[in-house]
Amino acid sequence: MITDFPPYWPDNETTRNDLLDYAFEIEDTDKHIGKILETLKEKNLMENTLIVVTSDHGMPFPRVKGDQYENANHIPMAILWKGKMMVQGRKVDDYISFVDIAPTFLEAAGVDWQSSGMHPAAGKSLLNIITSEKSGQIEADRNFVLVGKERHDTGRPGDVGYPIRGIHKNNMFYIKNYEIDRWPSGNPETGYLNTDESPTKTEILNLRRNGDKEFWKLNFGKRVEEELYDIENDPFCMKNLADDIAYAIIKTELKKEMEARLLKQGDLRMIGYGHLYEQAPFLAGRGRNLYEDFMNGKNPKAGWVKDTDFEPFFLDGNGNELGKVQMGAKD
Repeated sequence: MITDFPPYWPDNETTRNDLLDYAFEIEDTDKHIGKILETLKEKNLMENTLIVVTSDHGMPFPRVKGDQYENANHIPMAILWKGKMMVQGRKVDDYISFVDIAPTFLEAAGVDWQSSGMHPAAGKSLLNIITSEKSGQIEADRNFVLVGKERHDTGRPGDVGYPIRGIHKNNMFYIKNYEIDRWPSGNPETGYLNTDESPTKTEILNLRRNGDKEFWKLNFGKRVEEELYDIENDPFCMKNLADDIAYAIIKTELKKEMEARLLKQGDLRMIGYGHLYEQAPFLAGRGRNLYEDFMNGKNPKAGWVKDTDFEPFFLDGNGNELGKVQMGAKD
C-alpha cells in the first residue's frame, strides 16, 4: 500500500496520472541538468563553477503552489562546487532559505554584501556549509526558517492577497493567517486563480459540485487564524495542533520567535501596517482589477485556469452554494 500520496487529494486514476505527468517533467529537467554538467566538463569549468539546482515554491497543484504548507515550502536543492567541496555526497540538516542564495553567490564571487550597495540581506551565505567536510547540522543558528506570503495571485476584490507568515523549527511548523475572511486560493467565482488549471483541480471542484465537499475544504476552503503542525509525523499538514493544549507552549514560543524575527526585519505586518503592502498596484496586464472587470461582465485575462474553474455560484467557507453569480453584480 502506498502511503505517501497526498491525503488532501482524491486518490484515483485522474490525480495519479496528473502526478505522473509532473514526474515526467522532472525527469526531463534532470536530463537537461545532465547536459549542462557535461558542457561544463567539456569546457573544463566544473572546478570553478558553483552549481545550485533548486525549484520554484511548490508543484502547480491545489494546496501546494502559492500556499504555505510543507509541500509548498520544502523544495529540492542540490549544490555542487567541485573546486571547493572537499567531501561530496553529504547530507546537511541546516534549515536554509531562498534568501540565502544571493549572499552565497556574492561571497563566492569575492564581493562583500555591504559594499554591494544593495539593501541588507535577510539571508546569509551558505559558503561555510558548502566548503565544510561535515554532515548533519553545520551551523547551530540555522535551526529555523521563516516563510510568508502577501500577494501571489489576483482575482480578489480590490486586488488584495492572502497574507501568511510562518516559522519552521525543530520539525514543528507554525502558521499565522492574517485575513481569514478571504479565500486562500482566490475567490471561487473568479476561478481560484492562485491554483493553476490541472486535472487534479478539476477533479476536486467537480467533487464539490456533486456533493462531496471534503477535498474542496482541504484545498480551497477558508482557514482558521492559527495553524500548527508536527512535520515529522504529519508532513502533509493534515492535523492542526494549534488548539491542542499539549502544544500550547510550543505554539506560543514559535509565534513569539517568528514575530520577533520579522519585526527585526522590518515586516509591516508586525506593527499593524500590513495593509500598506496591498496598496501597491499590480502591473498592467498581470490581472489588475480582474475581479471588478469580471463582475462587470468583462472577459478576464486568466489563461492559467480553465473557464470551468469559475464557479457559477457564490460559496460559503464550507463549499455550500449561495446566490448565483450575475455579471454586473457585486459580491
